[in-house]
Amino acid sequence: MATAELAGKHLVLGMTGGIACYKIAELTRLLVKAGATVQVVMTEAATQFITPVTMQALSGRPVYTSQWDARVPNNMAHIDLSREADAIVIAPASTDFLAKLAHGVADDLLTTLCVARECPLLVVPAMNRQMWANPATQRNVAQLRADGVETLGPDSGPQACGEVGDGRMLEPEAVYEAIASFFAPQVLAGRRVLLTAGPTFEPIDPVRGITNRSSGKMGFALARAAQQAGADVHLVAGPVALDTPWGVFREDVQTAQQMHDAVMRAVPDYDIFIAVAAVADWRVDHASDHKIKKTADHRLPSFTFVENPDILAAVARLPHPPFCVGFAAESGDLDVHGEEKRARKNVPLLIGNLGPLTFGRDDNEVVLFEASGHTKLPRADKQALASTLIAEIAKRLPDTSLIS
Repeated sequence: MATAELAGKHLVLGMTGGIACYKIAELTRLLVKAGATVQVVMTEAATQFITPVTMQALSGRPVYTSQWDARVPNNMAHIDLSREADAIVIAPASTDFLAKLAHGVADDLLTTLCVARECPLLVVPAMNRQMWANPATQRNVAQLRADGVETLGPDSGPQACGEVGDGRMLEPEAVYEAIASFFAPQVLAGRRVLLTAGPTFEPIDPVRGITNRSSGKMGFALARAAQQAGADVHLVAGPVALDTPWGVFREDVQTAQQMHDAVMRAVPDYDIFIAVAAVADWRVDHASDHKIKKTADHRLPSFTFVENPDILAAVARLPHPPFCVGFAAESGDLDVHGEEKRARKNVPLLIGNLGPLTFGRDDNEVVLFEASGHTKLPRADKQALASTLIAEIAKRLPDTSLIS
């Protein structure tokens, strides 16, 4: 999550009756942390699972539960609350509430507010697996989608009733990601992005290997930003301890050769390739099948190295390559080495930084290298910087890479 990425957004967060109400406490915290203002509206049933006092403390705003609330000067909470909102999010959205929405029922504050809205409506279903699978529920959800209502989830997994299946509410982090994506500029809508991230690991023997200090944070931030910008994202990741960004397809690899093979298999289906991974330049020829032991005479083992494939150059050499974006982590003379690498690999855009100063950090400072010159971007946290970089990439895409 980038700092204040929902700054200026005002959300009405509607809660209906269901055990998943406990998850909305964390969702509210995430939304407020991201800079959004959150106005909670609860049905009477929702108050049986979590109190308005809790939600008021987390949102920092009074909670509304009745359409006759006298705190609204004109006594029209169903009008006033929705007019201020950038979106209404119903979470959890119960079976009963989805049915009411689908049929335009307006019998309490939250249903009336939804019917009277002028802003987008997003619903986050949460119910027992049989309730979700019921034909009536599926008809109602289909009608809501046809009416332009965004449906987030549901997930599949263990449920409070003890059963397992579809209907489980998305976790708060996933709901937050979906909301952030909804508001993000869709500068890559219809695009397909293949992206590498993290280090590679080249084995010496079964327990040792050659790797580097790349954390994968920049690559994962770019994958998240591309997905939020509307792209279909395939992330090929080296060995990192990072969660997969919401909505991103992830393929895990270990070695440079495995990463090369994964990219070359996938790349014909993608129109943008972003090579962020810190790929090992060399590997040990004929790695040992067994752990290498110390010798009695303390002789050091000797290794023969062979060069790993250059993934970015290989993609750029294809007869019909995607729009290629490279990354370069240098230890000095970035202006010289960055442009030299861009020209040598024959890519339209290369993003350079001083690797030793950024590995493992949550912020970064980069320089964009292209044929017309180079541009330095100000230091920012990696997620905010990733959104900026995705916007910069989108501006440079040729018309020929448009999806037909």
